[in-house]
Amino acid sequence: MRRALLAAITISVVSLLLPAPGSAQGPTDPLVQEGEEIFSAHCASCHGPDGAGTEFGPSLEGVGAASADFQLRTGRMPLPHPGAPTVRKPPAFSDEEIDALVAYVASLGEGPAIPDVDPTIGSLPIGTELFLDNCAPCHGATANGGAVGGNAFAPSLRPSEPIDLAEAPIVGPGQMPTFSFTNEELNSIVAYVERLKEESGHGGLDIGGVGPVPEGFVAWGFAMVMLVIIVWLIGRSKRGNDEA
Repeated sequence: MRRALLAAITISVVSLLLPAPGSAQGPTDPLVQEGEEIFSAHCASCHGPDGAGTEFGPSLEGVGAASADFQLRTGRMPLPHPGAPTVRKPPAFSDEEIDALVAYVASLGEGPAIPDVDPTIGSLPIGTELFLDNCAPCHGATANGGAVGGNAFAPSLRPSEPIDLAEAPIVGPGQMPTFSFTNEELNSIVAYVERLKEESGHGGLDIGGVGPVPEGFVAWGFAMVMLVIIVWLIGRSKRGNDEA
């Protein structure tokens, strides 16, 4: 009898402590809740009401805070209409709204977090080597960007903020692959790009800093035009002397 009474009391206590089926498991994060409201109003039409994606936009489950922060702060999202190019433009939301949206997207599944960026602690030699080996083939040694084939275009990195430069390798926006850089390596790469922004061209016109090969072609083209003009002037002068 006592055992039965004790078991009944135990079951009653446990049932009171456990939430009822379907009830919330705890208080909702106010920032996540705010982000969900903004998401429903501005993003759900393409990414779905729960972020699982639709025919107009991919799933955001597991993309992480870094991806949402990068896309929103660089103005690549939201798109003006489905199919529009994802290019850098002024952000459509305030910093506070972006923070809320990032918190909501991060809650949809585990993904890369926003990196802690401080280029002042990065190594410039390491950043130079990493950038030239991994980034320069598309963005150019001077980070001015350019066409990379296959209808792909690598944008200039000069308008980018340090946080953008650190998030992009983690996120892999568009046709860009993802990289597994350490936080120290990211800081070093950012330090290199920030150094490029401070440098001015040396040795005359740098033609947008697109590199020595195209600059050489321009120099040769200019030299050929000048040569043709000189030959034409010599021929004209000689013809005039013959007629005299």
